[in-house]
Amino acid sequence: MLRIFATLARGAAARACEDIIDQNALPLLDQQIREAASALEDSRRALARAMAQQGADAQREATLGAKLADLEQRAVAALAAGREDLAGEAAEAIAGLEADLAALREVRAAFAGEVEALRRSVREGGRQFAELERGRRLAEAAEAVRRLRLRRGEGAPGAAAALAEAQATLRRLRERQAGEAAAADALAALDAAGPTGIAERLEEAGFGPRTKPSAVGVMERLRAKAAAPAATA
Repeated sequence: MLRIFATLARGAAARACEDIIDQNALPLLDQQIREAASALEDSRRALARAMAQQGADAQREATLGAKLADLEQRAVAALAAGREDLAGEAAEAIAGLEADLAALREVRAAFAGEVEALRRSVREGGRQFAELERGRRLAEAAEAVRRLRLRRGEGAPGAAAALAEAQATLRRLRERQAGEAAAADALAALDAAGPTGIAERLEEAGFGPRTKPSAVGVMERLRAKAAAPAATA
């Protein structure tokens, strides 16, 4: 029985741990990406140092090779001049330089393999990191969509009720605005049909003095002016 309880406790602890991880998946992923970026940057710095060392070793090899060639040339000249003593000393120095050069070349060959392996590792790490970044962006977008759905009410009755209430309020507001607009139009029509409107219609019918110029009035004035000279004559 105790063993069963212990198993249940471990199961509950594992489930609680999984729930915490699920609830904090994005922050956890962000931290893991930061750690991966730091490790990748360290690898790049190590590769840069190794490549710099490669360059220094190549320069050293070139220097040793040039020194060896110069010493051999001088030793040959000493032999030609009969200076066996100087040529012997040069031979000892040349042997030492050749040993150093051979050791350096051996080290360079082994180091070149290590640098190439490190370069491949950094390249692969960069590719994996880029994929991780893309996956993180997709996960963030999916999480944003999930939260939007929750706010819209999918799987959240409270959110659905709030959304329905907001839509009803918007509908009532639009209906009230439409009613107010219709009332304003009706009031404008009543104002147009008020005393001022009736006076205008009476004036147009010829009742009362005209307050506005009309074509009929202008014609009457023109006829009167035309008839005036004839009456004077």
